[in-house]
Amino acid sequence: MSRLGPQEKLAILADAAKYDASCASSGTAKRNSLGGKGIGSTEGMGICHAYAPDGRCISLLKVLLTNSCIFDCHYCINRKSSNVRRARFTVEEVVQLTLAFYRRNYIEGLFLSSGIIRSPNYTMEQIVEVARSLREDHDFRGYVHLKTIPDADPELVRQAGVHADRVSINVELPTAAGLRRLAPEKDGDRIEGAMKDMKNAIEEKRDARKRFKNAPSFAPAGQSTQMIVGADSANDGDIVQRAATLYGRFGLRRIYYSAFSPIPDASAILPLRRPPLMREHRLYQSDWLIRFYGFTPGEVAQTADDAGMLALDIDPKLAWALKFREHFPVDVNRAPRELLLRVPGLGVKAVDKILSSRRWRSLDLDDVARLTVSIAKVRPFITARNWRPTLLTDRVDLKRRLQPKLEQLELFAP
Repeated sequence: MSRLGPQEKLAILADAAKYDASCASSGTAKRNSLGGKGIGSTEGMGICHAYAPDGRCISLLKVLLTNSCIFDCHYCINRKSSNVRRARFTVEEVVQLTLAFYRRNYIEGLFLSSGIIRSPNYTMEQIVEVARSLREDHDFRGYVHLKTIPDADPELVRQAGVHADRVSINVELPTAAGLRRLAPEKDGDRIEGAMKDMKNAIEEKRDARKRFKNAPSFAPAGQSTQMIVGADSANDGDIVQRAATLYGRFGLRRIYYSAFSPIPDASAILPLRRPPLMREHRLYQSDWLIRFYGFTPGEVAQTADDAGMLALDIDPKLAWALKFREHFPVDVNRAPRELLLRVPGLGVKAVDKILSSRRWRSLDLDDVARLTVSIAKVRPFITARNWRPTLLTDRVDLKRRLQPKLEQLELFAP
């Protein structure tokens, strides 16, 4: 590894980091270098490979400190027994690489994770030192997201929150049984303990900033986690319930779902095929329904089939509406916000605009059509000034009529 140049290390360690999905930079404090103070910014746009929930394109140098690891998790490409090319950055190399990329306007922040080398404490010290050096030695004001190691000393994990905008502590798999089977060296209780400690520290610092204006910030963008989907036997209902529990107990800002991808020289206990990417997408949609649309985990789970799997051909909100048609149609001129949010095809912004507009006039179908992408999806579930769905809501073939049409793309289309 010592003979590899920076370009070769970057090629190996940036590629090794692609399996980590939790790198969105939304929700942090605004900082910039206007007035000649410091370097970097958490604002603006750049060349990037990730998207924030608000739609911003964000540019992060997403890299591992090393892809060597003392653990042998079955699902991990960088596990100890994996036959992959290894590389390792020094702390100074990551710092200089981040600054150089920022000065060239390639990135607006850093996402840093790592395999475990020597020990969890040693690895955590190295990760924290990168962030400390950027902040204190170079006054870097861009976004920093650190992946922490729950087996490390709690004080080291806390130090990550001192220097980073967001921290991640991965639960890895949806169930405790899956974690014991596929990552026996990791302890689910210890992972949750680290997440609880981080939550408490974030809340304490937030309260301190309310009382004292000069109190230092601490992980202002909160903490997130990631679950691998399809590596174990957990169904979508299990995953949705687990996600809701994590949000409630640890105040997470985001949970990221990563579809399991078969790896070279894989263990015999892993599945041979990856799950459909649409399954990952449906879980994100379910996550959104719980966080922003007022659905309970149980309601989302009600849309699953007998095996506990969400439908792949339609989104979970439409699946719920089709299963519980007795709640529809909804009057867009009278219904409360919570009912309007359950109408397929109406997003949060559209509902807020409906509530605002109907204070001044009665809305017809054309008014609603201007607020949504697909009025055809909305029509069976609403009434308006000039519209009644009559028997449309109860049609036996309604699902087929509302399913997205499959389209064969042209291979050589411009």
